[in-house]
Amino acid sequence: MTAITTPEVPTNPVVKLGWVLADSWTLTLRGLAHWVRNPTQILAGLAFPILMVLLFGGIFGSGMQIEGGGDYMEFLMPGMFVMSMAFGIGETMAGVTADASKGVTDRFRSMPVSAASVVIGQSIVNMLYSTVVLAILVGCGAIAGWSRHDGFAQALGGFALLLLRFALLWVGIYLGLIISTPEAASAVYTLLFPLGIVANTFASPEMMPAWLAPIAAWNPLSSTAHAIRELFGNPGVGGTSWIAEHAMLMSFVWPLAILLLFFPLAVRKYRALSR
Repeated sequence: MTAITTPEVPTNPVVKLGWVLADSWTLTLRGLAHWVRNPTQILAGLAFPILMVLLFGGIFGSGMQIEGGGDYMEFLMPGMFVMSMAFGIGETMAGVTADASKGVTDRFRSMPVSAASVVIGQSIVNMLYSTVVLAILVGCGAIAGWSRHDGFAQALGGFALLLLRFALLWVGIYLGLIISTPEAASAVYTLLFPLGIVANTFASPEMMPAWLAPIAAWNPLSSTAHAIRELFGNPGVGGTSWIAEHAMLMSFVWPLAILLLFFPLAVRKYRALSR
């Protein structure tokens, strides 16, 4: 009888890094295979941003005003870009929770798979998905009348700032690991709407009630939306508060702080599941 041996986890730092990267890539391919096997769910998710543009831009846009004036569609689209990135929290959380409820997470824990690679693979798949969503939004915005005005380099900088999504993915991964059922994940998902709406995504904080304006201004999404409007040359750049005047700086600080907080929490929580 041939004995089956379980591969040992490497201890050499260089070899261990290669092991983590290889496992991360394998799990990324697993996530992409799910796209092929379940295209309906993916297509439904891609249709959502189109409906949001039509709803807010086409129906509500005629009645919206922008502080300082300007075309509302050009104000709206950067906010929509940021909001679609923020919704990655719920999408990632749902995927992680589904794996846990189906026993997939338990199988990974029983295998010599790096804990970091499991969550990294999940984050890479969701970043690829968000890139497709962003491309669709850009196309919808262009058809609806949105455009950039300050050059190609500034536009690249604006899209680079949308990597905020990568930081927020770790919030979703962490929440997915601590929430036990898909039903509970759906309940938490509804809280993303206030996160996306109580910001400068659809309206300037200066146009909001006095008690709500500071909350919207200090929403991390507001700093990113403000910064990419500035880089795209779109209207809605302004405000006298400290956070508005330093939006470009905070568009880097917020994602970095979120990543430094939730990446280790997610990895630690995954490792603790086996205890």
